[in-house]
Amino acid sequence: MQIAPKGEQARSNAALPKARTLIEALPWLERFHGKTVVIKFGGNAMVDEDLKAAFAQDVVFLRYAGLHPVVVHGGGPQISAQLDKLGLESSFTAGLRVTTPETMDVVRMVLAGQVQRELVGLLNAHGPFAVGMTGEDAHTMTAVKRYAVVDGEQVDIGLVGDIVNIEAGAVKALIADGRIPVISSIARGADGHVYNINADTAASAIAAALGAEMLVVLTDVEGLYKDWPNSDDVISQLSVSELEEMLPTLATGMLPKMEGCLRAVRSGVGTARVLDGRVQHSLLLEIFTDEGIGTMVVPDDDSTVLGGLA
Repeated sequence: MQIAPKGEQARSNAALPKARTLIEALPWLERFHGKTVVIKFGGNAMVDEDLKAAFAQDVVFLRYAGLHPVVVHGGGPQISAQLDKLGLESSFTAGLRVTTPETMDVVRMVLAGQVQRELVGLLNAHGPFAVGMTGEDAHTMTAVKRYAVVDGEQVDIGLVGDIVNIEAGAVKALIADGRIPVISSIARGADGHVYNINADTAASAIAAALGAEMLVVLTDVEGLYKDWPNSDDVISQLSVSELEEMLPTLATGMLPKMEGCLRAVRSGVGTARVLDGRVQHSLLLEIFTDEGIGTMVVPDDDSTVLGGLA
């Protein structure tokens, strides 16, 4: 019997932690193989070059691992920057961007012509996977005008919409063809207007329409805090009923994300997770490791840990 030289044995032993990490992913690979995962892409991950590249790697890894990723994105920082460049006012009411017809032109241009194209390019650097579309395409998302509520009164904020219908056929066809749909959060209404849609809301509605196993929302915080700003302890898991009780206490920025998680799980999505998009490879850490990161929302009747969060 040949005995490997000591140097080779040392190299082999040094690689063992990598093997253990791969084996740790096995139960989650088995559980999620063939399942659809809808990912809302936003926050710092959209403007940091290293984070964008890591996000693209994660999504393509999901595809190669046998999952069906679908990406839904907004582009708030990029829209604001372009409006400033053009000398157009950028204002918000009740956390919603006031969207004039001129602003809506910029929203469409930035989302479909800049953010989406860059993301498609990053994904397709790894293979012919990503296909860009908007909620307008194939009537994927239909919207109605949304009003802000200030001091109990409705306020007109322009071309901001709420989703009233999802036609998921085009998205399902892309998934069946092995593609990664990349969807911009704009939609057309029955009135002929094009509406600016909150990307968290859009991702939640698409996840529900696809019967997704998981909705993942990337944000700029570690997850949902137990008692912000008094504590930075993150809630690792909570039920939809527990989340519903917390909603009135949440800050404006976190509210649409958690509302989206609530609606998705109530509509049949297996779990919804809020992750820190500032952490490189947060998607893989959440889905394929025992520890996981962030906050997971589960159905009321499910007391078990469904992967990721312990």
